[in-house]
Amino acid sequence: MSTPKKINTHIDLLTKQASQIRSAVKFVNVEKNAFFSTLRKRVDDYFIQNHFSKYGNNKLIIKTVIMVSAYLIPFLVILFAKPGLVFSLFLWSLMGLSVAGLGMSVMHDANHGAYSINKRINWLMAHVLNMIGGSTFNWKLQHNVLHHTYTNITNMDDDIAAKPALRLSPHTPVNYLHRYQWIHSFFLYGLTTLYWVTAKDFLQWSRYQKNGVNTASVTQNRWQLLKLVTLKLVYFIIFLIVPVFVFHIPILAVVIGFIVMHFLAGLILTVIFQLAHSLEGTSHPMPNTKGIIENDWAIHQMNTTMNFAVKNKWLSWYIGGLNFQVEHHLFPKISHVHYPAIAPIVRSTAAEFHIPYLEYNTFSDALRAHVLFLKRLGRTPNLDEAIG
Repeated sequence: MSTPKKINTHIDLLTKQASQIRSAVKFVNVEKNAFFSTLRKRVDDYFIQNHFSKYGNNKLIIKTVIMVSAYLIPFLVILFAKPGLVFSLFLWSLMGLSVAGLGMSVMHDANHGAYSINKRINWLMAHVLNMIGGSTFNWKLQHNVLHHTYTNITNMDDDIAAKPALRLSPHTPVNYLHRYQWIHSFFLYGLTTLYWVTAKDFLQWSRYQKNGVNTASVTQNRWQLLKLVTLKLVYFIIFLIVPVFVFHIPILAVVIGFIVMHFLAGLILTVIFQLAHSLEGTSHPMPNTKGIIENDWAIHQMNTTMNFAVKNKWLSWYIGGLNFQVEHHLFPKISHVHYPAIAPIVRSTAAEFHIPYLEYNTFSDALRAHVLFLKRLGRTPNLDEAIG
């Protein structure tokens, strides 16, 4: 049977293979082709001249301690203090905030290899995702390989895949449920992590083997399924079985609290990620008849990715710099703690090459743009009308 180390080595190989897709992209012109090489040199020079590491620093370590504590301590209080329902739900809500924070600030950097220069530490912090109910294996395939390589490309980027009640691409069919998606979508967002911890990981495990995204061997995938089932069982035993059967907390209180935690976490996580790509101002290009996106990879990222509220330091801290989404998509292996410093470099270089730098000044502006995007796509039956 393959070891976990071999599984993670295979994922790293998949990520490297995905990055090679860039060499197949048809460049628009020589001037814009030089954009990313110029930008990358300037960003590298910033770190060299200031003697900074591109990885996380003490600020990220402190944040990790705060986030993990805010996740575990409320749960321990629920178990040992057995507070009343109202205060208990408050503690579950705090855990939901922490689940979202850990996902955006800790495991996200780690799964990109940006948390630490030490691969063992990256591996450990990446598995914070398993601690909150998810799967590191599936996340790297969906996020690192599919989303970061094929951002906003229909049928390739899983984040904008067609859903019965949600349409996030002008290239997918519209139905009558989409007309009101700008209203019901936020309820669906709240169900995201609940669906994630119960069914999504198993469906992805199966689908990624069938569509070729997961090219691991049969033996490796059997190991991965065993690991997935084991970690899910441990997760549900700790958060549902133990409170009821060991600490004798009423089952209804535990189930309601668990749902509250995940609804809040799902709502926050999904809204933040939607504000990065699925809103007015970003594009959804499609490959030509030869299966090629006629653009440079870096410029494609600039056209499909949006920054928002970058001056809001508290928001930036909590969401792991995901409001600096442009910088993240161009430099996913640089920790988010450095995004505020390199953003001016990216912005000025983009202006120099006459490449758009997409940004909304405030969170509310971005949220409004997302709602307008949902409205527009919910009413336009084809791409021409959607763009028009």
